[in-house]
Order: sequence, then C-alpha cells, then structure tokens
Amino acid sequence: MSGKRILITGAEGYLGSIIAPFLIECGYEVTGLDTGFFRDALLYTVSPYRVVQKDARDFTVEDLKGIHGVIHLAGISNDPFGDLTAEAIYDPTREYALHIAKLCKGKGVRFIFASSCSIYGKGTGVFLDESGEVHPQTPYSKNKLEIEEGLKRLADQHFSPIALRLSTVFGLSPRMRFDIVINMFVGMALTSREIVLNSDGLAWRPNVDIRDVARAFQAAVESEYSEPELLIVNIGRDDNNLKIRDIADLVAGETGGVAVKLLKENPESDKEGLVKSQVVQDGVDTRTYRVSFAKMKKWFPGFKCLYDVESGVRDLIAGLRELKLDAKLFKDRRFYRLQKIED
Repeated sequence: MSGKRILITGAEGYLGSIIAPFLIECGYEVTGLDTGFFRDALLYTVSPYRVVQKDARDFTVEDLKGIHGVIHLAGISNDPFGDLTAEAIYDPTREYALHIAKLCKGKGVRFIFASSCSIYGKGTGVFLDESGEVHPQTPYSKNKLEIEEGLKRLADQHFSPIALRLSTVFGLSPRMRFDIVINMFVGMALTSREIVLNSDGLAWRPNVDIRDVARAFQAAVESEYSEPELLIVNIGRDDNNLKIRDIADLVAGETGGVAVKLLKENPESDKEGLVKSQVVQDGVDTRTYRVSFAKMKKWFPGFKCLYDVESGVRDLIAGLRELKLDAKLFKDRRFYRLQKIED
C-alpha cells in the first residue's frame, strides 16, 4: 500500500482536510489540487500536506504524472445560490469531473468520485440500495447523479471508476462545516444551550463519521475492482439511519439536556439566517431516505464504519469543547459554505 501516489481534488475542503493527512499517515504520497478558496477557513491547524493551487477546470494530463489514483472531491456543496441558475452553478462541476475522469481513463489511473446518498432523495420507507430508484430533490443531488451517469458511459474493460455515495457526513475537521446537521446541532447545543430544527424533524437520514469516510476512500484506492462498469457503493452503517428529531434528542442528551425547538415556532432563534433552508417548506423536508450498506461489505470486505452516531457525537463534543468553541466562532460565516461563497 505505501508509496502509492494519490491526487485529491478539492483537497482543502471539509473532507479533504481529513482524508489527505489520513492517507499520508497510512504511507501514501498525497498531492492536493484546490483553488484555495477555503484555505483560510480554519477552525484549528491542519496537518501539512502538499497542495497545488489550481482550478479543477484547468486540469490537464500533466497533473496525472506518476499518479496511481484520483479522489475527486471538488465541487459545489450547497443549494441555492441567490439569482444564479442551477445550470450556471452545477454544469461546470459536471463538465470538469467527467473531463478529469476521461484523462484518468486515458492514463490508466483509478478514478474515485465522492457522490452522495442524497441522490435517493425521497424514499418509500424501505432501505434503499444502489440498484434502486433515485429521486434527487435538489440541484446538488441531481448534479451528483448526472456525474454518475457520465461515469457509467465512460466505464469499459479498461476503465473501472468507483462512486462512493456518502451518507450525511459529520465530525471534526480543521476546515469545519457547521452547516451540516449533526455538526450544527452540536455547535448549537454547546454555544446557545438549545437546538433549533429547520423542519419538523421527521425526515430520515443516513449518517457517517468523517473518520470513516477517510477509511472508505482508502478502501476504494486499495480495491481490486476491475469490472467494465461504474461501481456505486453506499458508505455508512445501518444503525446510523436516524430521524433528524432523534439526532437532535441524542445531541441534547449528550450535552446536558438542552432544549430542542422548531424554527417555525421560534424564528427569533435564527437571527443570522444560518439555520433556515429554502429546501424546507412549511416545516417539511421532503428529503427523507434510509439506506442499505450490504454492497459496501461485499466489495470492501476488510472495511466497516467504526463509529455510530452516539460515539461520534461524543467525540465531536469533546473536540469542540477542547477548542473552546463559543457562539462567535460557531456562527463565523467561514464555516457555512453558502454564506462563505456569498461573501
């Protein structure tokens, strides 16, 4: 395993800031490629790794020299963006993802795409697997699906790309995100002694600790998969499929029994506009799905997710307390992707 050279696009984001140092610790030689937009959005010091400042749209075959595998994280991770159309935002990310994949195909380089379980969108109550129907509810999710479809068309006997459909990620990262559900709930509980839900909390979500995400990408790098089609694998664990309200109650319990409120009934609790979501209408979030991870166990037999939500939340609470997280830092717009980009 050691000595393999891995290129990570979007290496200076929430995920890349954990994945890159982890792979280096495991003996890989890692190079990041990033625009640097979030470089200074640091909650704490990041372990050093080499990053080439470059836009993914400018990726060339020269960037693949000596590379064993590409982990493609670069993209846009929020909906919506003011007056910009979804096409204006997401079409370029699809184009450069597939451009990089084509270059990898030409050079015999493994291509691993960070997809999302949000593609499932609106489930029917059953546990969804990779062969089931998908109903993406947002431009972000539709973009992930479009890239998967493009990779399916590229795959052949000489190119076996992998798409990891990540559950909703949570956990501590140097380039923190407080705009994702568990991280936001923990930040609220620690800094304001209340948790505010932007919906009724009845929607289901699969969740995965960011440390397990790093290990999943390593498993994909080491996989001997060589079939002439795109391998799609859900990443998570069965017992981390939880309702939003149950997650809030768990976090509340782990932080001393803080209050859980609904934004619809307490609009004054979101003066900064960090909690409200335009995807949620009248307190209802249509994005609700539970996911099966049986295929992950088949294709990555030596891998399993180690952290359930309860243990991951406890570690996150301990980490944020050690960093002395306060309300000012928690509400810093650098840690909210939409707000940071708008600024």
